[in-house]
Amino acid sequence: MIIPSHRVESFFATLREAGQKIVFTNGCFDILHAGHVKYLETARSLGDCLVLGLNTDASVRENKGPERPINGELDRAAVVGALKAVDYVVLFGEKTAESIIAKVRPDVYVKGGDYTLETLPEAKIVQGYGGRVEFVPMVAGRSTTNVVEKIKSMVLK
Repeated sequence: MIIPSHRVESFFATLREAGQKIVFTNGCFDILHAGHVKYLETARSLGDCLVLGLNTDASVRENKGPERPINGELDRAAVVGALKAVDYVVLFGEKTAESIIAKVRPDVYVKGGDYTLETLPEAKIVQGYGGRVEFVPMVAGRSTTNVVEKIKSMVLK
């Protein structure tokens, strides 16, 4: 279910008041692969519901370059939203997820093992209100960049 930006704060406050343990992660999720699925399943196991903060097309271009995303934000939202592990999707257009995290206020913030507390600006916000940050190991060899490179090499043959 996609939660419109104007409803994010009140929607997740209601879940917290009902005793739900909210887990949040974020990213582009441009071309879904097995590494994404494993990561999201692991994140979901850390609470009662998983909120996926999905970068808008503009923020993907800012973070990944002009050739990305491959798939548009509404298509990406539909695909990740259909996964069993993902309960809610929220779109955000900033370079980092700091603003949306401040609105959702998850109990647990999950990122890939390629991040650290020092390289994750969102960590200070989560820890500031008593939440915790968890890092999930990456699945070796599974990334959207690898998929894109494989497609490019097949086309150039």
